[in-house]
Order: sequence, then C-alpha cells, then structure tokens
Amino acid sequence: MPSSTYRLQITADFTLTDAAELVDYVAALGVGAIYVSPLLRATEGSSHGYDVVSHLEVDPARGGTSGLAVLAKACAGRGLGLVVDIVPNHMGVADPSQNRAWWDLLTYGEGSEHASWFDVDWGYADGRILIPVLGDDADLSRDLTVVSDELRYYEHRYPINPDSRASLIAAGADPDALDPLAVHDAQHYRLVSFRKADTEQNYRRFFAVTDLAGLRVEDPAVFEATHAEILRWVADYGVSGIRIDHPDGLVDPQGYLERLATAAPKAWITVEKITEPGEELPASWPVSGMTGYDALAEVNGVLVDPAAEGTMTELYQRLTGDERSYADHIADGKRLVATTILQAEIRRLDRLVTGVENAAAALAELVIAFPVYRSYLPLGADHLDQAVRTAKQRRPELSAAIEALLPRLSDPSDELAMRFQQVTGAVTAKGVEDTAYYRYTRLISLNEVGAYPGRFGLGVADFHAAQQRRLEIAAAGMTTLSTHDTKRGEDIRARISVLPELGEQWASAAGELLRLAPVPNAAFGYLLWQTIAATGLIDRGRLHGFAEKAMREAADGTGWIDPDEAFEAAVHAAVDAAYDDPRVRVLITDLHDQLLEYGWSNSLSAKLVQLTMPGVPDVYQGSEWAEESLVDPDNRRPVDFAAIAQALSVLRAAGPTLVPAPAEQAKLWLTTQALTVRRDHPELFTDYVPLQVDGPAQDHLLAFDRGGAVTLATRLPLALAGAGGWTDTSLDLPDGRWTDILTGREHHGTVRVAEVLDRLPVALLLRAQS
Repeated sequence: MPSSTYRLQITADFTLTDAAELVDYVAALGVGAIYVSPLLRATEGSSHGYDVVSHLEVDPARGGTSGLAVLAKACAGRGLGLVVDIVPNHMGVADPSQNRAWWDLLTYGEGSEHASWFDVDWGYADGRILIPVLGDDADLSRDLTVVSDELRYYEHRYPINPDSRASLIAAGADPDALDPLAVHDAQHYRLVSFRKADTEQNYRRFFAVTDLAGLRVEDPAVFEATHAEILRWVADYGVSGIRIDHPDGLVDPQGYLERLATAAPKAWITVEKITEPGEELPASWPVSGMTGYDALAEVNGVLVDPAAEGTMTELYQRLTGDERSYADHIADGKRLVATTILQAEIRRLDRLVTGVENAAAALAELVIAFPVYRSYLPLGADHLDQAVRTAKQRRPELSAAIEALLPRLSDPSDELAMRFQQVTGAVTAKGVEDTAYYRYTRLISLNEVGAYPGRFGLGVADFHAAQQRRLEIAAAGMTTLSTHDTKRGEDIRARISVLPELGEQWASAAGELLRLAPVPNAAFGYLLWQTIAATGLIDRGRLHGFAEKAMREAADGTGWIDPDEAFEAAVHAAVDAAYDDPRVRVLITDLHDQLLEYGWSNSLSAKLVQLTMPGVPDVYQGSEWAEESLVDPDNRRPVDFAAIAQALSVLRAAGPTLVPAPAEQAKLWLTTQALTVRRDHPELFTDYVPLQVDGPAQDHLLAFDRGGAVTLATRLPLALAGAGGWTDTSLDLPDGRWTDILTGREHHGTVRVAEVLDRLPVALLLRAQS
C-alpha cells in the first residue's frame, strides 16, 4: 500500500518516457506511487486507453515496453511504487482490423478460436454478429465494396471468411469481381443500422458504447490470455498496484478478483466501484478498497450547509418549475435508458425467459427500481427484494410477472440472474450519472460520480462518523477529489458550493440570467449558469464543448442521436451571451469574483481534508496546483508540469515564509506538506478522533486528530465572514506542543481559532517530538 498516489494520463502526447521525467518532481511533492492510465495497446488515436485492442503489449504510441521499463526504473530509483489501471471488462472494436481477436471472431463466427472471449448471444440473429454501423441513407448494394480479402463500407473494414469466398467462386462468381452484397450475406456478421445498437445488439457492450465489446474473463483461458502481459509487469517491472476498471460489468466480480489476487498476491488492488448511501464494498472481495468516489462525496458534502436545503430547493423549484425529487429523477433517468439506449440489454434478458407474460416489461421495471448499482448474489438479495417491492408499487399490473421471475433472479447460478446483475449496473450508470446528474440541478457541486445529489450537504458529526467507519473498513482504499471521470474539477465544485451562502444575491442573479439568456429547459439553464459563475469567462470553446456534452447527456430537449438544432442553438447562444451581452457579463463577473474568493477557502479545505483523512490519497495530475476542468475530455487537457515543478522548487526553498501565498501556491504548499508527512510519518495517521470546537463559529471548523497529525479546515467561509469571523471560537488541542507545518508556528493547549487560521483557512499540526 503506497502512502499516496499521483495519477498520470498516458497518451501519445504524454508517453511513459515523459512520465519517467516527472518522477523526481512527483517524489519531491511527497507522493508514494505513480499511478498511470491504461497501458495496453489501444485503438489508434485513443486519448484514454480504455479501448484496448491487444493484450499482448504496452501500447507503442504510449511509449511501448521500453517506455514502461524506463518509468519503472525511475520509480524504483526514487522509492516510488507504480500503479496501473487495467480494463478487464471490454475491448475496443471500433476498427476491427486493429483488434486481432475481434477480427478473427468476425471471420469465423462461433467457430473462431476467440469465440469464448466475447459475450455474444449466438442464438439471436441467426448466429450472426450485428454490427450497427450503417447510416440512415445506407444502401448495401451501392455502398459495399470488396477490396482483396476485405469487405468495406466506406472507411470501415471487415474480414471475409475464406470458405465463403471459396463457395461463391465455386458457384460461378468471378474471383476478381465478387458481388459485395453476396459476400456480405455469406459472413458471420451483418452490418445493420447504427440505430439498432439500442434495440437489437447481440454482443454485450460497455454501457451503451457499441465500440466496446464485453469480455468473458470468467473463463480461465480468457483471463490468462488477457492478463499475462499485465502480470509480467508485476513480475518484471515491479508494478506494485492494480486499479480495476468497472468490475461491476463482469459476470462474477468476486471470482475475477480472487483469480487476480492469487496471480499477484503482493499487489495493492483497488476497484472502481460506486456505492450508494449506506452501501459498502463486499467484505469478501480480496481487495484493499475502492478508488475514492465515496470519499469525494463526503468531502464535497461537508463543505455544503445542510441547513440551506430548504431555501435552495425552493429557489430551484421556483426558477426551473421542476418539483420532482431526486428519487423521481433517478427513476426517470433509468427508465429513459432502459427503454432507449439499453433496450437491447433488456431484450437479451427477455430472450432467456419462456412462459412468463410481460416478462420484458417486468424485467425493465425491476432494473429501474434496483436501489444500487448491482448485487453479487447471494450478497445483495435484500436489494432485489426492495426492487420487487418498488416495481410492484409502481406497476401493480406486472406483479404476477415479477413473482414468476423472482425465483430465477434470486438464483446465483441462473444465467438470467447473472445477466440481470450486469444490466442493473449499466442502467444505473447511464440513467443516473449520465442523465439524472444533468437534469436535477439544484446544486451541481453535489452532482458528482459517487455522490447522492438528493442529500444536501453533510453535517460535521456525520462526516466524522463516516471517517471513523472508513478507518475501520477502508483504510487501504483510495480517496480522491478529481479523476479523469469527474464532471467538474475540484476547484470548480468548491466555488459552486459557495452559492447557498450567497442567499438572495444568488437567487436574484440566477433569475436574471435565466431571463436575459433563456434556454428551452430552465433546469438545464440553471446548471449552465452555476457552471459559468464558477469557471468565469474561460476559453469560450471549452464552455461550448461542456454545454454540448451536458445537454446531450441530459437528453431532455436534445440528444446524441438526433440533436435538436433549435434547442442547442439556444444553449450556445446563452453561452455566448456570457461573453457578448454586457448585462450578462457583469452578472457573471460579479458572481465569479465572490465565488473565487470564498471558493479558494473551500478548495484548500477540501484538499487538506482529503489528503489527511483515512485512506490512500490520490492526486489527479495538476490538481495540486489548480483543477478547474469540466467534464471529459476537458479534464484530460495537458498539464504544465514544468511550471508547477518550478513553483514547488521555490516553495520548498522558502518554506512557511511564503505563507500566506496566492491561492494556487497555497494549494501546492499544503499538498506537498501533507503528502510528505504521510509518506515519512505514517505512524501519525493511524487513528481518527474528532476534536471539540467551542464558540459561536464552531460549526465552521472541521477538526480531527489522526494520531499525532491534527487537521483544521474551514467550512462555509462566506457565512463565517458574514457572521463576523471566528471571534472567540476556540479549540482544545490534545496534550503536547504542536507545530503547524504550513506556517511554521507552534500552538498548545486551548487555542483561538482566529489566531491559528489567520494566514490560511487550514492548518496541519504535528505533535512536537519530546
């Protein structure tokens, strides 16, 4: 287990060799391990690496095997661990010619040596793999061509089965002028309209992404073939940690993890898993923990005042006309995807059922009602029971069908139950994270992966209780604030969380913005103005890119498949108004100035709390300086590491004398100090004791002792200033003398918070050695 990790996005523009050149900086920052995005060969031009096309090698575009060797050597030389992100659930199939296993499957169908690799419903579509690639105006007799041993549809290339070629020639076809339509009809695949991906797809996908085909790693031979190279990294290059992408997509996550843990017994293994309120990672999984989305939600929440819920809810409903609860939005979002983009997955479940009237509708309703991402039967049987009760209540006419299906859905060995568990996760991910989060916009800093926007803020006592539980069950799991998947960078969220404290100023400004630059969907407009108030007038193209993705994900007025030009034009016009309309511009500028001032207090508090709370803190690339990104791909933009490294060098030389410093420098300083002490003195972080704060501003301080390291962090900073500051609020420090390693000052006994936090809104106190 490393003391901390530092996530780097490895791409063709930032290779493993480039990462190796950062090792000295990362070590100086105080990090315990470098943590890299997927490294296996991916689709050409892939910016993320999750579309693996070959498990046999490190992606040459990302630096290849030699690049990994260089990075591994550099890490070892500075005493850093090396953690890799791997993708067991799926492969990239956008260009079959790049994926030898998929090419072989298309060539030979069920007789392929790779038929066991992919999760194909061979009993559907006459055993032919449906490839949803044809445009609306496609004409196969016109658009298909035969080039050598390939069938082509414009730039798309597909294999021709050699036996089919031989049969056509034997039947009299000219070998140099084969009829493309006849060739197509003789293959083990069929090219169909891209729209059929939603309804008739017969291979399992990653969510609704047709270009990512599901793998059957539950087959030991498939596991071995797809993990041999990764396990070689562990053996030959000292890879010390493995992060598992999307285990919920697997048919048997526990079986997979047990096989991996056996093959890499010394590796620190974490899983990208999202839990709902009250849900915990299965204790039987042989892993160290999750990748930190749960911690992100807790840190986010404690910086929002639960007491403001009523006022913010009333404002949201009044300005948007949306009176639905978050639970309603969850159901609506899941229903939308279950009946549209993931309808094919429901139909595949239905094909496993015979003799049950209305089975498809009942299955869909149970999927929609499922209260968490998925169960792992027999674990989670209570979640299935809850889904049954909810589904019956919503659709009583389906009660008989639901009861008829229940015995099979409760049987872990039944294929219907296995696939149902995979589908609930996909529907939740697309229906909640990628739909409801963009529709229910009461306070969008709470709409983050792993969070529950229906819970408005988190009280100090609840935060402390959550950390004591984390120490007990997940001290070796990750914590995080920003990732390659977060919808808003940590510093943008920190500013948005100030909005409830603005009170009438925000209410008035939001109403005026919606009036001056209206969009057809007021709830989306409310999301847009929260976003722009937090970002300020950044590069216009970045905001237009965010607006396009956000409104299409919301799918409430426009969408990805058939965009509504008028709706989208109105949204883009609103973005432009922020820059071009003086009335809008002044409103945004005034809001941004206030959010920037108090948002930095939130940013510093969030960072210090995340770095010192129980768990292994992860720092996303560049977020030690500023993380002001929007949803991907914006959050994968290049980072100016040279500038940050130079700033770190200056800070290290000057030490606490530079405090107080500009916001970015202060964030970098607290990050390096916290990471360094966690690495060098792990014995100071073995406990979690909330500290008692007394005085009129006690609710504005989050204070805890990790066993020799005390964290103090300000919350609700604008309201604190409005109430006159800390005044005579005090804190009883544990016995001994304490040094704030951010300012260099010593404290002991009962201290006035105003004195401890007069330079920064945070403090990290270490007990002086006797």
